[in-house]
Amino acid sequence: MGLPRCLLVLRGAARGQLENKSKGKPRKQICQVVLDHFEKQYTKELGDAWIRIRDVFTSPLFWQYGVLLNKFSYSSELENNLHLKGYYNLFQETLPHLKGLLKCYISRIPGRFPAQKHQIGKLKEYYLLNAASLLPVLALDIKDGEEVLDMCAAPGGKSIAMLQCAYPGHFHCNEYDILRSRWLKQTVESFIPESLLNIITVSELDGRQIGELHPESYDKILVDAPCSNDRNWLFSSDVQQARLRLIQRKVLSAVQIQLLRSAIKALRPGGTLVYSTCTLSKAENSDVTTQILNSCSNILPVDIREMASAISHEFALASSAQQYELLVLPERGKAWGPMYIAKLKKT
Repeated sequence: MGLPRCLLVLRGAARGQLENKSKGKPRKQICQVVLDHFEKQYTKELGDAWIRIRDVFTSPLFWQYGVLLNKFSYSSELENNLHLKGYYNLFQETLPHLKGLLKCYISRIPGRFPAQKHQIGKLKEYYLLNAASLLPVLALDIKDGEEVLDMCAAPGGKSIAMLQCAYPGHFHCNEYDILRSRWLKQTVESFIPESLLNIITVSELDGRQIGELHPESYDKILVDAPCSNDRNWLFSSDVQQARLRLIQRKVLSAVQIQLLRSAIKALRPGGTLVYSTCTLSKAENSDVTTQILNSCSNILPVDIREMASAISHEFALASSAQQYELLVLPERGKAWGPMYIAKLKKT
């Protein structure tokens, strides 16, 4: 099955991001076409909250970045340096059971910690990320020895985070796009020691076919689906491509549902699945989850209100979310997200 054109456009954008890494980062400029589209849609869907979100979206100087420490290359000097710069461990107070497992340092002050370059044969000490992207990993709650699938794994931040939390019996990291898969492999090589590589498989399968290829094979599955990545789309440099994305955005939910149906086939009875996106769009978030729950009799929602309560001091959460879902809304001082998460279980 070939990729729909909408995903080809999305992956073209990813290629542009990779190319920009080597060319240097151009100054971000807002794409008015995308902003106008968001203004209309999100004012309707989010009401007054959109004004606060737009304030963060359109002002990269307000953006915040988390520093995820790599336990396989721990540096006390780095941790001390982060403390001196005013960073603190995001989960130490909110989720104390993660202490020593998942260390992500954040600062109230907007800014970005310097990135580390990839060096062959040397593990990186930390990974820079939007701290909200760790929430799907926390919701999945991986245990040692489990069979785990990260269906849409590139660039690999969530995969790296999962391996900070537990040692799966087998960890399948999949990415359909060849270029993004190369990016994923480089991330794994940069953060995971050779002694653990024997439990990791990196593949380039169409996620929509994994359920047929590997039926009832996994205890935990993350579907961090291709979506209309709001932050990146807002700064599209090619106006024509931006217009095309917005037109093709309408069919993304169909692809997301196909990926989820495949994941359900690949999930063992009793296993859990987390669906996540980095968009605010209701059509790609709660509408997708609702359709799956209404059409799959063997899938039940899993209550994550306890997790939501624990993280609510550090993340701004939409009050409209159901018991089994979260929607992180960026705002000043908590400029994380957007990130949608839904947790489901197979009976």
